[in-house]
Amino acid sequence: MIRLIAFDWGNTLMPDDPNSTTPMVEWPELSTMPGIIEALQQLQPHYRLIIASNALASTVDQVWGALRRVNLHPYFETILTAKAIGLSKPDPAYYQYIANLCGGDPAEVVMVGDTYATDILGAKRSGLRTVWYNAAAKTPPPDAPDAADVEIRDLLDLPDAIRALDS
Repeated sequence: MIRLIAFDWGNTLMPDDPNSTTPMVEWPELSTMPGIIEALQQLQPHYRLIIASNALASTVDQVWGALRRVNLHPYFETILTAKAIGLSKPDPAYYQYIANLCGGDPAEVVMVGDTYATDILGAKRSGLRTVWYNAAAKTPPPDAPDAADVEIRDLLDLPDAIRALDS
């Protein structure tokens, strides 16, 4: 049974600018990824939702501030950042930290993210289930034997993907 869904932040919930060195909350323009609000509306009544990010430029309060600017804040119960917890993806300890939020069983957690090497491989190797948001139709790295449980190209497909993993 899935109890918790952990979302990567940049390019999964909100578009990221890899050239920016300032916290996202300070950017003049912010937006959400297409389909994410509709997906969160369907998922939140049934699952605990958190953010699990490698954000180093933003504090947890700044991530909350960015989420408030685009009205994503009501969907999430907590935010984990590499800066705040001193761990980063793909470290197995990062994923165990997430699993501990719901009793310690990694199989009860799904990681949703766009970066294969950190979001998917790290989570999969730590026992979590995974949904790879692959909007750009990238090819998995050749050294990636651990395939994502589900691959989606549109976040509107996320609720169905989660339900399939939860059955």
